[in-house]
Amino acid sequence: MASKLEEDLCCPVCCDVFKDPVFLPCAHSVCKACLQQFWDTKGSRECPYCRRKCSKELYPTNMALRNLCETFVQERSQRASAGSEVLCSLHSEKLKLFCLEDNQPVCFVCQTSKKHKNHSFSPVDEAALDCKEELKVKLQPLEEKLKTFEEAKRTCDQTAANIKEELKAKLQSLQEKLKTIEEATLTCDQTAAHIKALVMLFYLDSGPTHREADQGGV
Repeated sequence: MASKLEEDLCCPVCCDVFKDPVFLPCAHSVCKACLQQFWDTKGSRECPYCRRKCSKELYPTNMALRNLCETFVQERSQRASAGSEVLCSLHSEKLKLFCLEDNQPVCFVCQTSKKHKNHSFSPVDEAALDCKEELKVKLQPLEEKLKTFEEAKRTCDQTAANIKEELKAKLQSLQEKLKTIEEATLTCDQTAAHIKALVMLFYLDSGPTHREADQGGV
């Protein structure tokens, strides 16, 4: 009953319960937004149900249908939140069974439907325990691999930290050596300049005699 009502309240374009449905001349109703989208895609104005041409762009809202849809959605939401159990989207019944062929929870009405004909079922609680055990078995090797990966990551991080500290120490040592070389070079330059100055001063103070002696010796 609920499923048939929901089908009757579904828009032919979005296949969901009507939202702001408009009333077309052919007596069909479509969501306002869906109708505009349908027209834009088709390139012509026609009914999505019967393809009858529509003479204008705007049509009145189907107030009765809109109110009915809002009431239906509200009641469906209240039924779903009434208990902790999830309801079947097709029959609004509690999901008490688990279909072993389709791997999905179903209600008792689904069990007798053609879709699940000749299928095997088990109680949801029992199926949940079986799935939990199966998942636990499958997760164990993954957890072991994750543990191994985390240990390897810690080792790599420690190795990277050690290399970083070693490079930092070597860089500091090279900087100190470079500073020592620069200071030694500066001292040598200063010493050379001082010696040169002394030589020039001695040469100037020696007078012409020494210079003539030097020239005569040559």
